[in-house]
Amino acid sequence: MLIEGPVEVVADDGTVTTSDRFVVALCTCRRSRTYPWCDTSHRARTRPSAAERHGGGEPRPGERT
Repeated sequence: MLIEGPVEVVADDGTVTTSDRFVVALCTCRRSRTYPWCDTSHRARTRPSAAERHGGGEPRPGERT
C-alpha cells in the first residue's frame, strides 16, 4: 500500500515507527522482513500447481493436463 508521507505507524504493542519520505510503501501481507515497511517479499511467493492445490496426481474432471 502506497501512502503519501511523512508517516507515523503505531503498532498493536504501542511501538511507533516513522518515515519522512514523501511516499511510503506499507506492508499489508506481513511477509516483509522490514515490517511495517514493504520490502517486496510478497513477490517471492509461488502459486501451487493444480495437483498440489487439489491434493493428488490425478487431474480433476475437465481439467487439462
